Amino acid sequence: MTATAPIAAPTAWGESPGEAVIRATAEDFRVTEIPGFDLSGDGEHVFLCLEKRYLNTAELAERLAALSSAPLRDIGYSGLKDRNALTSQWFSVGMAGRSEPDWSSLEAQGDVRLLALGRHQRKLRRGTHSGNRFQLRLRDVTAPRDALIARLQLLHNRGAPNYFGPQRFGRAGATLLQAERWARRPTRVSRARKSLYLSALRASLFNRLLAVRVRDGSWNRLCAGDQCMLAGSRSFFTPDLQADDLQARLAAGDIHPGLPLWGRAGRSAEPLPEHFYSQLGDLAPVGAFLEGAGLELAWRPTRLLPDDFSWQFCDDGALQLDFTLGAGSYATALLAELVRYREGDANTGADGHRDRGSIKSDRHREQG
Repeated sequence: MTATAPIAAPTAWGESPGEAVIRATAEDFRVTEIPGFDLSGDGEHVFLCLEKRYLNTAELAERLAALSSAPLRDIGYSGLKDRNALTSQWFSVGMAGRSEPDWSSLEAQGDVRLLALGRHQRKLRRGTHSGNRFQLRLRDVTAPRDALIARLQLLHNRGAPNYFGPQRFGRAGATLLQAERWARRPTRVSRARKSLYLSALRASLFNRLLAVRVRDGSWNRLCAGDQCMLAGSRSFFTPDLQADDLQARLAAGDIHPGLPLWGRAGRSAEPLPEHFYSQLGDLAPVGAFLEGAGLELAWRPTRLLPDDFSWQFCDDGALQLDFTLGAGSYATALLAELVRYREGDANTGADGHRDRGSIKSDRHREQG
């Protein structure tokens, strides 16, 4: 098994028209989680919608556990949000048999705001949000305005490859490299770290398969062996490539091609076509490792289409983008098709120190 940096992702729409800086401040990268549920209004679980700045999801969960005297396992959240951003998301706290604290005290340090409060009968589970709303400001943009508008319109209409963003692999790919070393010589690690490593390895295989499709221009077309992913859901079906309505549904964004998230096929599932194995190349041993680790085969769309997409050129020279993506898609995958971006000063935290990208903080970067 060859250690690699995260797979260099080829772009679908050619060379980008220019450069830009993202995250010059946390406020330049705003993320609002869109819940996929309605609160019942009663029950033992307190639900809090919290806005955080220079704080990751795990750190805020720990604060909630400390304030409520609840064990960390009783704290629920749906997605992981970046520390280097201004993000809002829902948390749940199991309060059975406990006195409710003053939740407003979460605001004492100035990096958290309590936006909403309610109750529900069940804990908030991972992956139950429907998506994320983004408002991004790009600064120091060097591209000509006409070229930017043309590329924005293309992305609005045709979308972008649904790569896992570099955040999944840790700073400079450190998490992926650690995961590959662990896969070569497995040692006992915590459940959280094992999940982190398996996720990074699996994402690297998906990006490898998607990169093959981007290079040959078929990333947004259905090919033999693909599954059809229904837009806005995790549902999929095996397509009849000769069906009359298939291309129309694909063009309308109702369905997307799906590539495997590597794992072991269930007893009732068809084995993966051989071409997927050959496309892994030197990463084939990683696929075998993931199957042996017990991960079940799943599917992920090859394409992301931004909803409610708008843009404006601001008086201060920034380019502001507003759009919604489904759960699991990365805003940086869209940005990579627009400009060659670099990270700004928001990667230096509120205390003035640059985030070192530890295992803990890498795990909680960006917009699940």
